[in-house]
Amino acid sequence: MKYTKEVKTGILAIVAIVILIFGYSFLKGKNLLDSNRKFHAVYADVEGLSPSSAVTVNGLKVGQVTKIAFLDGSGILLVTFTVENKFKFSKNSLAQIYGGGIIGGKSLAIVPDYESKIMAKSGDTLPSDIEEGIMELVNERLTPLQVKIERTIVSADSLLTAFNQVLNTETRNNITQTFDDLSETVRTFKNTSESLNAIVAGNQKKLDRTFTNLDEMSGNFNKFSDSLAQIDLKGMTQNLEKVIADFEQLSTNLNEGKGTAGKFLNDDKVYNNLDRATKQMEELLQDLKLNPKRYVHFSLFGKKPGSYQAPKDSLK
Repeated sequence: MKYTKEVKTGILAIVAIVILIFGYSFLKGKNLLDSNRKFHAVYADVEGLSPSSAVTVNGLKVGQVTKIAFLDGSGILLVTFTVENKFKFSKNSLAQIYGGGIIGGKSLAIVPDYESKIMAKSGDTLPSDIEEGIMELVNERLTPLQVKIERTIVSADSLLTAFNQVLNTETRNNITQTFDDLSETVRTFKNTSESLNAIVAGNQKKLDRTFTNLDEMSGNFNKFSDSLAQIDLKGMTQNLEKVIADFEQLSTNLNEGKGTAGKFLNDDKVYNNLDRATKQMEELLQDLKLNPKRYVHFSLFGKKPGSYQAPKDSLK
């Protein structure tokens, strides 16, 4: 049986249309011949999840996301996904969005709950959760670092501003002048050092003699030290202590009025007698000076002395 070109063209067109429909549906995450179960999950933010994203269990793909749409006017999102019939899990299993990176997108993982005995059926809505991806973790770690870097930059800017204010034109000129003065001081010190070197070189012989004399003085001092070491310091100390003890005894005797000197220092009668004797001796000498004839009489012819006349006291 032969087909005309028109029939062949029609059959080919129908096949092409069917393939196009199936391909378009597959790209949108739908499989017209698939009898997999359909589930839902509600999210406030899908974090980059898109239709046709993989649905996995422990990393194994068991389905895919077929539709993401708004649930109501509040912006809540309803995610619809399919799962192969052969995999069973409880109704309390968690539908968790995970993954995502710089290039790759998000995926949907089913975290089975094995404690619940109520199995999930097609059309059920599973509890939802979102796991932080690499970008979220990076942002979480980088945000505090970013704040610290910004604070550091602000502090560095403030420091540079203050430094520029301090290092104004006058200050820079003063610093330059200071370094110039320091250079001049170093040059002067260098010249002084060279002069000292020249003086030392010119007086090398004198310096040698000086050190020789110092060495001889050191030897003489050692000999003098040896001589001092041979002196009987203990005997000298004992004699000195004895002299001091005798002096203390003498001082005690004087204070207590013992002996002639002690009585003279402490006995008022001795002092008074000595004072009276001194006055009498002074009067006698005065009278002898004024009336010598009274004490010495000499007459060649035997003439009697005249009557005594009281002299005038020249001491008064």
